[in-house]
Amino acid sequence: MTSKRIPAPGTEQLEKKSPTASLGLRLRHARLVAGLTLLQLAQKAACSESLISKIERGSATPSLAMLHRLAMALETNISSLMSEDGPATGPILRKGERPVIKAGGISLERLVLPTRGGLLQANIHIVAPGTASDGQIEHAGEEVGYVLEGTLELRLGDQCYTVGPGDAFTFPSSLPHGYSNIGKDVARVLWVNSPATF
Repeated sequence: MTSKRIPAPGTEQLEKKSPTASLGLRLRHARLVAGLTLLQLAQKAACSESLISKIERGSATPSLAMLHRLAMALETNISSLMSEDGPATGPILRKGERPVIKAGGISLERLVLPTRGGLLQANIHIVAPGTASDGQIEHAGEEVGYVLEGTLELRLGDQCYTVGPGDAFTFPSSLPHGYSNIGKDVARVLWVNSPATF
């Protein structure tokens, strides 16, 4: 059974815009709902006011780490800032039909669509050779990963680990973490977070 996506009222304009423009509109909306100025959000997210302005206008695309900092500053998650398909009508997300978030050489293929109050988040991180997360992030929760293909250098605090196909890892999300693809091929990692933060 397939389902047809029906946009939420008032989001038709978002649906017609590029993903970068939609992100900008959603970021601006979330900032205004939170009652924050550009400067206040910039201070909370540790970035420049001009970067937020460019993102809101659709003329800049933030890294995943920057998106994460913005989401945390707005007390939300990346999913709420990204233009993604609405709630699934069933438990199956077919190959080729899953939403993908792209930012700076890293893509997140959704395995679980975000739901309000959902505790679980699962993605396939697709990391191009030579690409790295933008520094290390930390947040509440815990994470587990399983490398499907490729080679990553996983940074957990001040420790570095090389992981390849078949390797698994787990750590508390409060430990600063990041990664880089140190191989010659695309890396694909099944990554699960709880609670949902991306």
